[in-house]
Amino acid sequence: MSSTVRMPTAFIPHGGGPWPFVEMGLDRRELTALADFLRALPAVLPEAPKALLVISAHWEEAKPTVQTGAAPPLLFDYYGFPAESYRLTWPAPGSPELATRVRALLAGAGIASGEDGQRGFDHGTFVPLKLAWPNAEVPVVQLSLQRGLDPAVHLAIGRALAPLRDEGVFIVGSGMSFHNMRGFGNPQAKLISEAFDAWLQAAGTALAPIRDAQLTAWASAPGARLTHPREEHLLPMMVIAGAAGNDVGRVTWTGTMMGVKLSAYQWG
Repeated sequence: MSSTVRMPTAFIPHGGGPWPFVEMGLDRRELTALADFLRALPAVLPEAPKALLVISAHWEEAKPTVQTGAAPPLLFDYYGFPAESYRLTWPAPGSPELATRVRALLAGAGIASGEDGQRGFDHGTFVPLKLAWPNAEVPVVQLSLQRGLDPAVHLAIGRALAPLRDEGVFIVGSGMSFHNMRGFGNPQAKLISEAFDAWLQAAGTALAPIRDAQLTAWASAPGARLTHPREEHLLPMMVIAGAAGNDVGRVTWTGTMMGVKLSAYQWG
């Protein structure tokens, strides 16, 4: 694959469960703001992508593992929602070609990888992308996180994948800048999320050497472990920052969900 322009990279919040497509009793203003941002995602690209590579918070393996199926099903990996949320459809094609390229790039960087031909699109992928590409016309491949959740490892994975940006591939990290299930709706958590988000915005928009050092040491940030008791929802941002190279990031959206602060980022 080749392209005449370089694609940006982006870290987006995917919200909770099937939130855009069922009634969840949440603040409609919050949900509308996030949904509008996600629907506008294709408009930030310099041209239509040839494919999407998605790193979702909801897939972890012993080594980075790439989805290789030609027609991945949906993986309804959420619980307790209305019946219609388990009948959603989003028939985006996979891309075995892109999956092979991902593994080759990782191997070239000395990073062992795996593949999974049966894996479906989890809700960290299909929920936000069903808003952004409702016609499911763009091939999509998921790449897992690596167990252990080492931020430096995920920055290195992103650096290895950076050439895809010159091949028409839009690399998307799907997670949340706040993810403490006991904190949503808690007034104290709102204050903590705001402090952490301010730190994350400063780190995410810093020059590359500073950005990468700060993201590697994210656990020392204000309220870090109260914001992310477990960091799987933050790690997709590390992959995206790694793929960004020397590009300077910018905050593309800020908002709230159940009162806590969230933010989205783009590089390039």
